Amino acid sequence: MNIRFSKTNKKTAALGLLAAASLFVLPACSEPTTPSEEANVTSEELVEDTASYVGEEVTIRSEVEETVDESSFLIADDDYFDGEAILVINASTEPFVIPEVGDTQVQVTGEVETFAMSTVTEEYGIELSEELFEEYEAKPVIIAQSLALAPDVGDVAADPEAYYNQRIALEGEVEEVLESGLFKMDEEELFGGEDLLVIPADGSQTVEDGGVIAMTGVLRPYISAEFERDYDLEWDLDVTQEIEAEYEQKPVFVADGVYPSAVE
Repeated sequence: MNIRFSKTNKKTAALGLLAAASLFVLPACSEPTTPSEEANVTSEELVEDTASYVGEEVTIRSEVEETVDESSFLIADDDYFDGEAILVINASTEPFVIPEVGDTQVQVTGEVETFAMSTVTEEYGIELSEELFEEYEAKPVIIAQSLALAPDVGDVAADPEAYYNQRIALEGEVEEVLESGLFKMDEEELFGGEDLLVIPADGSQTVEDGGVIAMTGVLRPYISAEFERDYDLEWDLDVTQEIEAEYEQKPVFVADGVYPSAVE
């Protein structure tokens, strides 16, 4: 189990993703949370001083311990929070299919709060069943604004079609940053050892060769006609031809969030 906590003051201005604004503009969507490297805190720090993180944002990767209802679930591990399960409530505007218990990990980004059913109902417009949620009153809860499946790289490599057009979270090493602003992720388990092409969203944060990053986005086969239809790409002709020649019909990753990984 891999758990990563990233702390970001909710009043801090939104962090940028990748410096590619001049290259293309992706369609408007809900802005993902993108924690910075400086915001990373350890799980031990959070456990020892949970109260100081109330009102802050954390990012966690974990398996689902138990499903509460269609928009809420528990995450837990014996090494964290004294083994006590932590409630996660999907307060994003996007539906999220909760995986089966013990199956694929999920990545959750949201605010840590002390759970109060009436407050959650009022502030987020989420109807909660008193029968299901009364036992969590006054306990820690993560009000998630961003959720994604976080599969093992090997699982994605073995069956990429199973993850097409789903929002997922991946981690890996940057192999090469292209002049166009695109980059390749190096992962031996990915797609027969081939590097994964990443098409980043608009933003100001850059990546460096050899850097270990985490990213969220959508895996889809590169079909040039569909990408021209779906995205306002502004690549020059040489880049377009190179991408078509190398990646047509192959999996590529359209990233809506890119940030340093907490994994060393």
